[in-house]
Amino acid sequence: MDKRKIKIVTIGGGSSYTPELIEGFINRKDQLNIGEIWLVDIEEGKEKLEIVGEMAKRMVKAANLDWQVHLTLDRRQALKDATYVTTQFRVGLLDARIRDERIPLKFGLIGQETNGAGGMMKAFRTIPVILDIIKDMEELCPNAWLVNFTNPSGMITEAAINYGGWSKTIGLCNVPIGFMSMSKAVMGLPEEDDSLFFKFAGLNHFHWHRVWDKNGKELTDQIIDEVYKPENKEKYKGMKNVRDLPMNYEQVKDTHLLPCSYHRYYYITDDMLQDELNEFAEHKTRAEVVKQTEKELFELYKDPKLDYKPEQLTKRGGTHYSDAACEIIASLENDKKTMMVVSIKNNGAVADLPYDSIVEISALITSHGPEAVNWGKFDPSIRGILQNQKAMEELTIEAAVTGDYGRALQAFTVNPLVRSGKLAKEVLNQMLLSNKDYLPQFTDAINKLEKEGETYNPQEYGIK
Repeated sequence: MDKRKIKIVTIGGGSSYTPELIEGFINRKDQLNIGEIWLVDIEEGKEKLEIVGEMAKRMVKAANLDWQVHLTLDRRQALKDATYVTTQFRVGLLDARIRDERIPLKFGLIGQETNGAGGMMKAFRTIPVILDIIKDMEELCPNAWLVNFTNPSGMITEAAINYGGWSKTIGLCNVPIGFMSMSKAVMGLPEEDDSLFFKFAGLNHFHWHRVWDKNGKELTDQIIDEVYKPENKEKYKGMKNVRDLPMNYEQVKDTHLLPCSYHRYYYITDDMLQDELNEFAEHKTRAEVVKQTEKELFELYKDPKLDYKPEQLTKRGGTHYSDAACEIIASLENDKKTMMVVSIKNNGAVADLPYDSIVEISALITSHGPEAVNWGKFDPSIRGILQNQKAMEELTIEAAVTGDYGRALQAFTVNPLVRSGKLAKEVLNQMLLSNKDYLPQFTDAINKLEKEGETYNPQEYGIK
């Protein structure tokens, strides 16, 4: 019997990541009987969609595949009878990310895409959109899987499942992939080696993991020594998105767990903040650098001879996201039972977090969905900050859905990267005002601020 033809829809199809997504599908052409790929974007992203969409068509043609690649600004047309929907959109485009980073930094706070005030504001903008997408999916493709790698991935996934009711949602992040690669490098193994066993648990951009070899010997402490001892600080480079400042070796060693790169924002906050303030002064925040990188990428993508993913895409940060999404789809479609790190419902796998909350955890991807590998409990040194972070996520999601100013202020206050009191309120107010075009749920709160004389001046933050 012939395998069914599948229809894949990518919302945010004009993203610079799309060539990696297409490459991932091409590499799995024998596993995925693709009939159609629809790349969807909005009017503001039309030019990028056309550029990257034409490149996607060239890539498919160069691979001698008969897949139909469609470009559209009509989301509903694309979603009709979709088998899989992937989301990689950015509400407000990179200009919104620049605000997310520069406004907190002006107040002397961490300015980062998914952590601190910036991460919460990104969630405020994005969650209503993912819920609107789900409403369309309920009508147009009620059996489709939703694979989300729009950041902040964990919170967007939790909103989709717990507020949108879309149980067939899987959240994705590239950070664990980078740590797996680093562990292989530490152990002198090639990238393609699959002899190590990894076990991850926590939240998106806030997880820990352990590693074993094929003989059952745990390697976690050995890798900690190799990566985090002060004398080894130049040996292993981490992510593009997070500066590799030295972490406290004694603190990491005490946990006997390997931390996520993003823990630097919580474990060595002052060092990370000073580094970001230097970039702020030079107009070299990560968002400003990425905006320039994207500009260069799209100039490359315009080349009518380019029919493969260029190496320069790795400078963008977030590399491997798209390929991982392709592997999730291949594993769902073929019951491959690939072990991956995904954001899914906890269901008791992490004993320290609410049963219905979304966790980032190692799981087998089966045809009926992900099956988590049980983690159990964390040490108190981790349990406390993990539970605090989950409380912040829950408050942020609720505020994003309801537009409740009080809930938003509670989220800002609970977040350890936003100091409580008057400062939290000032930062929240400025970020709400600066994002008023993307926060319809906060209309009443923003109108009240404006009536009270609150104003937002982008020049104060060095924003053009």
